[in-house]
Amino acid sequence: MKLVTFGEIMMRLNPAGYQRFVQAESFEASYAGGEANVAVSVANYGLDAAFVTKVPAHEIGQCAVNTLRHYGVDTSGMVRGGDRLGIYFVEKGASQRPSKVIYDRAHAAIAEAVPSDFNWKEIFKDVTWFHFTGITPALGGHLPEICLEACKTAKEMGVTVSCDLNFRKKLWSSEQAGETMGKLMPYVDVCIANEEDAKDVFGIAAPDTDLNTGKISHEGYISVAQQLTERFNFQKVAITLRGSLSASVNDWAGMLYSNGQAAFSPTYRINIVDRVGGGDSFGGGLIYSLMSGYDDQKAINFAVAASCLKHTIEHDFNLVSVSEVENLAGGNASGRVQR
Repeated sequence: MKLVTFGEIMMRLNPAGYQRFVQAESFEASYAGGEANVAVSVANYGLDAAFVTKVPAHEIGQCAVNTLRHYGVDTSGMVRGGDRLGIYFVEKGASQRPSKVIYDRAHAAIAEAVPSDFNWKEIFKDVTWFHFTGITPALGGHLPEICLEACKTAKEMGVTVSCDLNFRKKLWSSEQAGETMGKLMPYVDVCIANEEDAKDVFGIAAPDTDLNTGKISHEGYISVAQQLTERFNFQKVAITLRGSLSASVNDWAGMLYSNGQAAFSPTYRINIVDRVGGGDSFGGGLIYSLMSGYDDQKAINFAVAASCLKHTIEHDFNLVSVSEVENLAGGNASGRVQR
């Protein structure tokens, strides 16, 4: 079994600890991106995972490649070219002060990729699962066309396709997202979203839910999953349920919907160390569990427990083991020292 993900990898720069941008005299550097984060999770859990992108041939591009190799991700499908690697700056929030992300990704190598850069029939040989997010086509250029070609080829070759909607209003409008993603969704088997994504991209909102107050309606999320399934014929829809009490404390849960039935995970109250990459860790946990043959209840429990643990880890990658996730999913949430 092998996973392939496709998207952008960037350099992340953040002040130490909880400093604000204007306080920082130095920045910590790491490398990450939505689909790269998923590949690292799945490789970390012991399955084969590859990441496909385009990065510059210079040393900074090589740093991104080396980081993925360090965590066991196959980088042989990464194309070299272009002039720059995208950058994003993260200021971690605390209490009532929200986190902030500033992007510097214009003219990045991946945004200037062309269809001939990627031989999808070769890339998908002996591959079980393909994953991308809504961020990738939102980068513009030829990427909507490239994503569509990848999805069509995956379906022709019997590869399961998943997509995290991951709407980013700084990249495109709801109208642009709805039009482009609507063309990609017919090739998707497993859709991953949150209530905001479904509303912003496809105009599907969960009733009786207020993300700002942490009020969540299970019936509302079932309705969202039903509507998404009816519109695009998904096999499964996974939705994260985040109740944001503050930047430091969130309630975190998830739902997996298929065949008219919804499975809900336990809800965890998280004291957040680093929120960025939390959704990707959910996707990575879900993909690993479904590739491993878990039933829906066990799969959503694993995915939510995995992403719960990610919120306690600095930077984007989720560096936890299968046993740590299973211990939490099994009810061991005390956080006591392991000796």
